[in-house]
Amino acid sequence: MKTLITNAHIISPGIDLVGGSVLIEDSKIIAVLQPGETAEADKTVDAGGNMLLPGFIDIHSHGAGGCDTCDATIESIRTIADCKMKEGVTTWLPTTLTLGTKTLADVCTVVKEYSDSPNGSKTPGVHLEGPYINPKQCGAQNPAFVRPADFEEVSMLNDIYPVLNITLAPEMPGAIEFINKATAIGITCSAGHSAASHADFAKAKAAGLKHLTHFCNQMSAQHHREIGLVGSGMLDKDVKIEIICDTIHLCADMLNLTFTNKSIDQMMMITDSLACSWMPDGPGQLGGLPIIVKDGVARLESGNLAGSTLRFAHGLRNVHRITGKPLSELVKATSWNQAQSLGLHDLGKIAPGYTADLVLLDADYNTLKTIIDGVVKYEA
Repeated sequence: MKTLITNAHIISPGIDLVGGSVLIEDSKIIAVLQPGETAEADKTVDAGGNMLLPGFIDIHSHGAGGCDTCDATIESIRTIADCKMKEGVTTWLPTTLTLGTKTLADVCTVVKEYSDSPNGSKTPGVHLEGPYINPKQCGAQNPAFVRPADFEEVSMLNDIYPVLNITLAPEMPGAIEFINKATAIGITCSAGHSAASHADFAKAKAAGLKHLTHFCNQMSAQHHREIGLVGSGMLDKDVKIEIICDTIHLCADMLNLTFTNKSIDQMMMITDSLACSWMPDGPGQLGGLPIIVKDGVARLESGNLAGSTLRFAHGLRNVHRITGKPLSELVKATSWNQAQSLGLHDLGKIAPGYTADLVLLDADYNTLKTIIDGVVKYEA
């Protein structure tokens, strides 16, 4: 079956095309047409001049719609996937918390079950945030479950369902050996909840470290005598950084500083969304710890930030308005960089041969349609 999306403002890495069209056959893009060009199709979708982007890839999201990945139920995974789809996310990594082995194994089991018959956003693997973190940098993670890096534990979880990403503190005992082993079996290691020095970072990078988790949040700060992980992330030309663009976890000036000085090829926008995303303000839970959401901001009772209620496209809107950088450049950070880093090589671009995972946004970055594998799965 062929579907033609017409009258679209196509935005993809290196492309900003007003009035273009995209021809899809089954699940693949087979042509991008210039204004005035036509093609035969079984179905036509009028984009109404709105922005058509590659579907977002959220590699760090704990929950939404009142559900958490660590509920470890198929109903919760389906609810979160549906919410993610409504914000234009076509692929996401269900992200765990620092919890016990059984809970993590149960999460992997239900994500595998979901992936066999997805109702919304696709889940090619999971992101383990913890439990191998620095107890002094727990943030909103539960310190009761922090433990040393254990490759056998993660190997077992990976056998249940692919662990595509893991956040750990590289300065902790056994972490460098773990990074080496995990990298060898295709797991992307990311430094986070960490007090690592620049020297610690360099050792971890040499062992295979590729990401920094929620940049600036719960990581060693930059200082003029020790640049820490924040300085390492700014200085390094290879490591990719996750960044929460809600203007809360990083203020507008820090977002501007980072996007100005860090190559866009190394940036990955995330939501770090919680169960309270898509929900009204009020009390909630995160990994057994009570949280409170006020004015859309989630915090522990201690005052620590506890993830976000950010909807993915609104993060892109924030960065575009703050930095003024072209969307055809910023869009690399919404899916292309994530896809390249995680080996999802048919995602992240609107170009022939790529999977037709797309999102249609209005001028205020609200999701109008989400297309997954060439099929309109959500329509506002």
